[in-house]
Amino acid sequence: MLWACILFPQLALDSILRERDDPDTPLVLIGGPVQRRVLQAVNPAAAKLGLKAGQALTAARALADGFTCIEPDPGRIEHLQQLLAAWAYRFSAQVSVHYPRALLVEVGSSLQLFGPWPLFQARLRDELAGLGLRNRIVLASNPVAARMLANAHDGLAASTADETRDALLNLPIERAGLPPDACEAFLRMGLRNLGQVKALPRDALARRFNVQVQLHLDQLFGLRSLGLDYYQPPDRFEARLELNFDVESHQALLFPLRRLLNDLAAFLAGRDCGVQRFALHLEHAQGPDTVLQVGLLAAERDAAMLFELARGRLEPLRIPAPVRSLRLVAADLPAFVPQHRALFDPRAQQAQPWEQLRERLRARLGDEAVKGLQAADDHRPECAWQGAQQGGPAALRVAPGSRPGWLLAEPLALPEAGLQWLGQAERIESGWWDGGDVRRDYYRIETRDGLRGWAYRDLAQPGPLWLQGWFA
Repeated sequence: MLWACILFPQLALDSILRERDDPDTPLVLIGGPVQRRVLQAVNPAAAKLGLKAGQALTAARALADGFTCIEPDPGRIEHLQQLLAAWAYRFSAQVSVHYPRALLVEVGSSLQLFGPWPLFQARLRDELAGLGLRNRIVLASNPVAARMLANAHDGLAASTADETRDALLNLPIERAGLPPDACEAFLRMGLRNLGQVKALPRDALARRFNVQVQLHLDQLFGLRSLGLDYYQPPDRFEARLELNFDVESHQALLFPLRRLLNDLAAFLAGRDCGVQRFALHLEHAQGPDTVLQVGLLAAERDAAMLFELARGRLEPLRIPAPVRSLRLVAADLPAFVPQHRALFDPRAQQAQPWEQLRERLRARLGDEAVKGLQAADDHRPECAWQGAQQGGPAALRVAPGSRPGWLLAEPLALPEAGLQWLGQAERIESGWWDGGDVRRDYYRIETRDGLRGWAYRDLAQPGPLWLQGWFA
């Protein structure tokens, strides 16, 4: 087995930055007791002001001004880590969040599907960059070694037990995840890396240090396994995003909406499903939420398409009060069936598949403005079709070409002079059971201009020839 550890060293800060549309604004995370607030993390804009993690807040204010202070939200961090687990679930069924700010992913069984490790790793980094998260990735032969090696390395690939052992022997003591008292004791003894600790007699270590130290060392070198709880994707998606200020315009809601839908798309891809219906809650300071329902005719999971559909529904919506936060809820998550395409797709690059065009039209014009047609079991032409709310396909029960592609809204009287009669008459007698009884003889005709039509004589009321429709 091969384990990849994806470490997120700035997860608390990234969980805030990814939700803001002003990345150039200096921002710091603060923590500690009220009497002595300390900077826990700073973004690049704040670092340019001379601020750094570990500074006291009073010293930072004396050094610079104009930066924003935010306290980390454990709930937001936990939600983001669960989202990342859902994202990683698409690559492996063995994903664990055993360690904070890190994912453990068994990738040995996935290499045949996603390619060799360098390509696989590049794909992971590209997708994490799209989610707005900084990361370090390490590959090792066991999960504990992968996690601890990520403390000191980025991009290390120890694909065998021997390579993992060699990398661990050079790992600094303070990066090995040992208990603080044991780490301090090893440093006082003059031991600087795990290789020096490993060279000590095992029974001497057992007498001087508690059992947790020896257990951790055994797990590091693969002598004992670590029991992991594997991630199981939930049956619904729910995410909430607080805005920096009260928002009254649709334009200011687009950035947080895009971020929520990107997270939804990552969740859907990891769960290998699509979404057919979701609700966007616009939460106000007072009063009930404004709920925007977005429904699709078929399951989708493309982030760009979901954003376009939600944007089309949001723009005509009247916002009754300033919006404080957005909440996205998706519970209808059916299986996703990707569209089949030929190897050499003849469509132009700018063309859209019909499914996407249909959804965009519904989002812009409304659900009732776009309808489909389906065949009905009736021989009368005006009753042989009906509108379909879902636009689903229906098999025609007539031979292709035997009916015109364009039926007139009302039959028109047609002069018979100059017409050419094609073939024999087709008689239709139907509708006696619903009061719409018809008795007609239908003919295929051709005009002097070469147009081919479908006309009939009414046998119940003899009269002129009536044109019913045109053939293409």
